[in-house]
Amino acid sequence: MMWVLIASELLVFGAALLAFSGARAFDPAGFALAQAQLDRFTGLLNVMVLVTSGLFAALGVAAVRVHKPGVARLHLALASLLGLVFLGFKIAEYRAEFAAGISFESGTFFTLYFLITGFHALHVVLGIIILAIVGVFATPENVETGAAFWHMVDLVWLLVFPVVYLIR
Repeated sequence: MMWVLIASELLVFGAALLAFSGARAFDPAGFALAQAQLDRFTGLLNVMVLVTSGLFAALGVAAVRVHKPGVARLHLALASLLGLVFLGFKIAEYRAEFAAGISFESGTFFTLYFLITGFHALHVVLGIIILAIVGVFATPENVETGAAFWHMVDLVWLLVFPVVYLIR
């Protein structure tokens, strides 16, 4: 069932990123001006944070496979902690944007930006909850299932970051 959820979420995010790219095609100058207001460094930090958290999730899977559930739990906790770091950076980024007068109503770019990145942040929250649950019930199947969802969250950010923050 998790693979059905992951596939459907990838389709939703794919559609959102295609819509974003299509909207950019209709207003490349406006999107470039709006995009220049984003904090690319924080976006890149979040790439590194989520990729590292994905490593910890994978290490958790490896540990539970060799019958070390305590080590697996530690790795899942570290992955979750980095998920919280991601959310902290994202909240700080949103605060700075709101303080600069940027909101959902600041044009098509920012409407789509907040929808896509906010939806992703909700998936990070859900992923942290899933990792906590599978950590409590740390069987190989549970940990692999939770890690698969977490890797989907990583993958999505690896697509969101360049499309939203970098590509002009």
